[in-house]
Amino acid sequence: MKVRVKFAKYGALRYIGHLDVMRFFQKALRRAEIDVVYTTGFSPHQVMSFASPLGIGMISTGEYMDIELNSHNGSADFVQRLQAVCPAGIDILAAKELPENARNAMASVAAATYAIAWKDQTKNFNDYTGQVEEYLKQSEIMIEKETKRSTAQMNIRPGIYDFHIEDGCLVFTVDASSAGNIRPGFVTDTFFAFVGISPDPLELQVCRAETFYNAGTPEEVHLKPLIDAGEDF
Repeated sequence: MKVRVKFAKYGALRYIGHLDVMRFFQKALRRAEIDVVYTTGFSPHQVMSFASPLGIGMISTGEYMDIELNSHNGSADFVQRLQAVCPAGIDILAAKELPENARNAMASVAAATYAIAWKDQTKNFNDYTGQVEEYLKQSEIMIEKETKRSTAQMNIRPGIYDFHIEDGCLVFTVDASSAGNIRPGFVTDTFFAFVGISPDPLELQVCRAETFYNAGTPEEVHLKPLIDAGEDF
């Protein structure tokens, strides 16, 4: 059976790269004695895949991995056992069974929500509400995107689905699909240039708050968290 796991990554572990996260979960699943499916052949490995890798230094409350199980004692037991072997900085938030025909997490990603905050907790973005509204009125927001061979101009405005101020943070939902992936830095760089400020990136904390799939159509996008593609087991 296919299972989608939602987890958070924060604290000192925000400096751990994607490959190290993969290796950690391979060991954690063994320590938790979870009955994971292994591939066959000369070098068996756990059947496991992840959604979009998280950038070094970012924290997240919306990370996902898909695994396959031979057997289980229910989603609550799964979450409890896996959490018990996780260090501070990794929280197992939920686990849901996926339909057999479900696309894997990486192929399903359509969008992501990011929250940008000042590391200095005495500062916030509350005074920028009006500028956010003006920023969104633009029909084109051009960035220079690097390709493997050159650079290309890209209009990111159609891929910004929402942008607002919440609890002093800049919060925006953007296209995160393989075809139109908009990095959070594309939005923050163009917004800061629009309002005439240039904070040092080291002054900011970036959090990926959620990752979504499109439950609608390409023409009528209806975003749902990746965990909603499954049900409790």
